[in-house]
Amino acid sequence: MSKKITIALLAGTVAFSGYHDPVAADENEEEQENGEEEAEEEEALFELNDDDLLALPHLIPDRFTYDSGVEIEYPEDGVKGIFSTAHSMGGDNADDLVNFVNETSLNSIVVDVKDDHGFVTYDTGSDDERVQANTNEIIDDMEGMMDTFEENDIYPIARLVVFKDTELAEEEPELSFLENGDVWSNSSGESFVNPFDEEVWEYNIEVAKKAAEAGFKEIQLDYIRFPEGFENRDDDLEYSEGNYAESGEDNIQNRVAAVTDFVEYAREELRPYGVKVSGDIFGYAATVEETPGIGQNFTEIAENVDIMSSMIYPSHWTPHFGIDQPDLEPYNIVDEYAQLENELMDDMEDPPISRPWLQDFTASYLQDGDWMEYGADEVEAQIQALYDNGIYEFLLWDAANDYSEGADYELDAEQDIVEEDSD
Repeated sequence: MSKKITIALLAGTVAFSGYHDPVAADENEEEQENGEEEAEEEEALFELNDDDLLALPHLIPDRFTYDSGVEIEYPEDGVKGIFSTAHSMGGDNADDLVNFVNETSLNSIVVDVKDDHGFVTYDTGSDDERVQANTNEIIDDMEGMMDTFEENDIYPIARLVVFKDTELAEEEPELSFLENGDVWSNSSGESFVNPFDEEVWEYNIEVAKKAAEAGFKEIQLDYIRFPEGFENRDDDLEYSEGNYAESGEDNIQNRVAAVTDFVEYAREELRPYGVKVSGDIFGYAATVEETPGIGQNFTEIAENVDIMSSMIYPSHWTPHFGIDQPDLEPYNIVDEYAQLENELMDDMEDPPISRPWLQDFTASYLQDGDWMEYGADEVEAQIQALYDNGIYEFLLWDAANDYSEGADYELDAEQDIVEEDSD
């Protein structure tokens, strides 16, 4: 028997009810009839079966979405932004970054709300015990930060590091990957939590919802993947495949499904908050049908986000597209990638906005001869490659938040920005 849910949209309220009690229905019948005429013009009833539940957020009018009180519109010319750690925005560097954006044609700042270690970076006010336990209040005045963004018309994006989470992995090893009974960590000492585990999903979505309530206009999901090289060690690690264990698919397909399903779930859960959802993925994920180790499939993720932010830093590529030393050819590597991504997007019925991450740092850790100093010229070369391929949004990454002075972010491009989605 299919359960039905009735949704009554009544003058600013949303009422949900499950199975109807026939006895209670009889007792209230007269009262309902008396009020029927008055409610007729205000009430809209929808009968939904189980299969329709995922469409539920689409049925809720805009006036029922959460209002954070922060009024910042999506930039008319598209997002052009920089990344900021919580330490920068919660400390002495905040004014410098805001001034940097104001003095250029940039218009957005991406801020860590859950960082690379797994700490939630401000007091969210959440009742969730995991969120409370893992909060490190680096940003101590979120309301003041949002006021600054609003006053300066800076579009705020919340970066949420999802499955790389050393803090949660060490606190609850059963949510992670074990090796010989201990939490596994990579060569950098970082641990991941298990994308198959829906408890992990719920925890991260709680943080995302609180960021939306704080006034962020976009939730950016980063590290939506398994650890790099997972295919070389999954047989040696202990972990649960959860509901995917009985899928009938192999582990490779299950990984892709888990990552994609999480992103889809996140977007649906966040719809009532009126925020956009963006996804960070490796650039090379677009070059193969699927990446077996990490579970990222470009097209499947792209179908479930509003913005696709591929990380296409020249320094992060191995020889690709016939380019042997990508860090030395910032224009060419970005140009080649942009052409490939455009082909993938053109095949989609409703493609997301493309907003790649670009390199504004020097990769001196590469082998001598394979890297060069990056500054304004190299940043402009990457941006020009995007503009030449009709991509007019971008984000700049420097882990130290020390961005190159003097770059021209417009480059006289005749921009044709995709209009903001209405949902």
